[in-house]
Amino acid sequence: MNKTRLEAFSDGVLAIIITIMVLEMKVPHGASLSAIKPLLPVFFSYVLSYVFMGIYWTNHHHLLHAVKHVKGGMLWANLHLLFWLSLTPFVTNWMGENGLQPWPVALYGCVLFFAAVAYYILVRIIIFHHGNDSVLAKAVGNDTKGKVSVVVYALAIPAAFWCPLISCLGYVTVALMWIVPDRRIENALQ
Repeated sequence: MNKTRLEAFSDGVLAIIITIMVLEMKVPHGASLSAIKPLLPVFFSYVLSYVFMGIYWTNHHHLLHAVKHVKGGMLWANLHLLFWLSLTPFVTNWMGENGLQPWPVALYGCVLFFAAVAYYILVRIIIFHHGNDSVLAKAVGNDTKGKVSVVVYALAIPAAFWCPLISCLGYVTVALMWIVPDRRIENALQ
């Protein structure tokens, strides 16, 4: 099967997710800068989630360039990833609206964790169908950065009940690790 429908659908879902996130942000009541102060956690959670959506979009874009043909398992693995990403507006809003309280911060981390696991599964299924000697398999290698991300999320989730700020620093750390687009696939394709 051709990959264009998979790309188009995924791009559309990610665009809708970002749109929902920005629509959840409310305008401050008042015209002074002090009216913005209570909205800073909301803005922080939005920026963090927007960065994560951008990271997933760019890496998904590169990933699909390495795909030659699509199989049913890839479609379901991609839907699995999109499911976890689609929960981002909910956890973003909950975390932002509640001033970085333990449960919202932990659930935010759970969504990040499961999205990372879903992305890993998608990559593994694509490699399975294209072979261990494929461009993608060679480009991804042992995927140290992906595995470190999952470990950081796994540690940050329970840490939210001890110190939510530490968890958020973990999430920011992962975002910073990925903010520069992953060029392994791009380089391997050239």
